[in-house]
Amino acid sequence: MSAPAGVLVVGASAAGIATADALRRKGYRDSLTLLGAETHLPYDRPPLSKQVLSGIWEAERVRLRSPEKLAELDADIILGDPAVGLDPATRTVRTASGRALTAGTIVVATGLRPRTLPGQDGLTGVHVLRTVDDSLALRSALLSATQVVVVGDGVLGTEIAATARGMGADVTLVGPQPVPMASQFGTLVGGLLGELHAERGVRLRLGTAVEGLTGRDGRVTGVRLDTGDELPADVVVVALGAAPATEWLAESGLQLDNGLVCDSRCRAAEGIYGAGDVARWRHDPLGVSLRLENRTNATMQANAVAANILGEDQPYSPVPHFWTDQYDTKIQVHGLPTAAAEATIVDGDPADGRFVAMYRRGGAAVGVLGWNMPKQTRLRRGEVVEALSAPAT
Repeated sequence: MSAPAGVLVVGASAAGIATADALRRKGYRDSLTLLGAETHLPYDRPPLSKQVLSGIWEAERVRLRSPEKLAELDADIILGDPAVGLDPATRTVRTASGRALTAGTIVVATGLRPRTLPGQDGLTGVHVLRTVDDSLALRSALLSATQVVVVGDGVLGTEIAATARGMGADVTLVGPQPVPMASQFGTLVGGLLGELHAERGVRLRLGTAVEGLTGRDGRVTGVRLDTGDELPADVVVVALGAAPATEWLAESGLQLDNGLVCDSRCRAAEGIYGAGDVARWRHDPLGVSLRLENRTNATMQANAVAANILGEDQPYSPVPHFWTDQYDTKIQVHGLPTAAAEATIVDGDPADGRFVAMYRRGGAAVGVLGWNMPKQTRLRRGEVVEALSAPAT
């Protein structure tokens, strides 16, 4: 097994730390550097919209590794110094503080940056949720909030709405889709998710776009809709999705297209790889280029990247998987269900709060979704694996 002279992992979140772990586990013993933009030790993000936001967990609990476990990696860990440029020819990364870090192999794992609304930076009371500091700031605001508006009807927006409502806040969920998470789940399951939120007391203003925010004396007072209505709010959460954090690569010459474009081995160029939310790679069996924003993919792709760095030549072609917890409901998804697929209930009954939905396109199973039925969902996963593992035609 041959190994490069050194590996620099740019990004110290789930994908970055998992890459470092996998390299060491596979026997890599050369120099290893982990570069992070935040000052915090590497931490997990899914609990930020649930356990940390609600106060069930202290922030320290989301650390991915204890300081002792990090020390066992025998890596040079540099935190609080974002990457600002990359020269692929010399494999040199420049940082905000002026460092120039060179390695035989670069792994780009810089994740996402949240999208924002025009004018929100000038208003207090407007929040995004991406970092642990964001989560703690939003929690503090929710504890004294009287009217909360969550802008965004995707997975993050619906999770935040559920958590805020569970904390007793008066919550309105706003978004352009006809039902929550329609693009991921379609109208059948998305409609049931909307009913779940409405039953818990969340007001839904869906199928509407946000034109802007209103404020007074530098503080947000409401959200203005394209209908002309204004929703009063003393706390606004903007959860309009996120964009791959690739600005620092703008002058690198690497291909950027809604992420760092990689081949089926997660390789963007000779000696340069992408992992996690920032990476768009070629999924050979599906015959498409994919970029997945979820925790499971971050770990799985990191393992594939480590294998390919060490010469194993492994195409990365997983069956996508993610989950979301909202109230007492756990939704698990395998495959790629979309609004365009035909969804049918194959196990359980929505009326009982437990069911499995199968998604098909052209007769082929492309996704399976479980609503509080984890065992049955795993059993149905095999149909999706078979369909997604077939060579693309």
